Amino acid sequence: MAADDNRDAGNPSGEGHGIRGTVHGSAPVPLSVLDLAVVSAGRTSSDAMRNSVAMARLTESRGFHRYWVAEHHSMPGVASSSPAVILAHLAAHTDRIRLGSGGVMLPNHAPLVVAEQFGTLEAMAPGRVDLGLGRAPGTDGATAAALRRTDRPEEAADDFPRQLAELTRFLDDDFPDGHPYRRIHAVPGPVQGTSPGGVQSPNRPPIWLLGSSGYSARLAGLLGLPFAFAHHFSAQNTIPALDLYRESFKPSEVLAEPYALIGVAALAAEDERVARREVKASVLSMIRLRTGRPGLVPSAEEAEAYELSPMERDFAASWSSNIIHGTPDEVRTGLDDLQKRTGADELMINANTPTDDVRLRSYELIADAYGLPAA
Repeated sequence: MAADDNRDAGNPSGEGHGIRGTVHGSAPVPLSVLDLAVVSAGRTSSDAMRNSVAMARLTESRGFHRYWVAEHHSMPGVASSSPAVILAHLAAHTDRIRLGSGGVMLPNHAPLVVAEQFGTLEAMAPGRVDLGLGRAPGTDGATAAALRRTDRPEEAADDFPRQLAELTRFLDDDFPDGHPYRRIHAVPGPVQGTSPGGVQSPNRPPIWLLGSSGYSARLAGLLGLPFAFAHHFSAQNTIPALDLYRESFKPSEVLAEPYALIGVAALAAEDERVARREVKASVLSMIRLRTGRPGLVPSAEEAEAYELSPMERDFAASWSSNIIHGTPDEVRTGLDDLQKRTGADELMINANTPTDDVRLRSYELIADAYGLPAA
């Protein structure tokens, strides 16, 4: 039985909460998608949104388990500043695939607002919405200060456990008597089911904690929540963080055992030379971001012509070594090896390339390599 067909809220294994996916074909674990809504040179944000819809529909038809959108700000090459808005659009164009945030950066938002947004998404796509949460700003310090309306944005990140607890209570509508928020309700939400004549959906978006270090790994373990690790940009911390998560894990009403997915940068092409060219473009985009020059994701042609400095060459070699790319067989082997090394329960693939057709084709080729269901 597929995860989304089993909705017994009393089942702590995770299936009833839409957490554990179904393995298709010869894939070692369920496969999912991370989308950054890339805006490349010569393209618009409207183009990026159309491509996101095409990717969601394609990957849904091929048996990918979930499709997440990440929150980023003040980055011209990334159009995913408002995950909830994008997810609503994707919900209107899909039927089965789980949709979620990878993630919402909670310190940037009031917990009540997040509860309302994801309660609304749950009403639009019942039983297939994930709420992934992070504590980083998803941007630079100055933008974080503008988002959080404070000169000390780091204080909001330090307050993450309290914000998380508040958000959880809004989602469950269970503030205790005497709490100042006891009479405040996130709507859509459980209060509608307890009102006279009310009928409320039994589903509520499961919370995931996201991270690139040990902080969220430990917190997710202590709370018995599923954990998503950003291997695609923090590969050196992957195994330590997953070990910490599993060591810290305490069974909860959500999960009886740990469940961890990792974000993986992967790109497949029939011709490995195409994959290498596209990876050069994503690496150049990251070089510019890391050196304070964010812009549109450069084309493959621009990246080919760009002369890297010695320092940039070192960075490019290090960064591209964590991107699994090449022919479909090479990518399948790389994904299999990574899953074995990390013990990840799910692989969330990010094909961060400037060319829409190459990005779409990569997911098709990976699906074919594993024998996932035909479209």
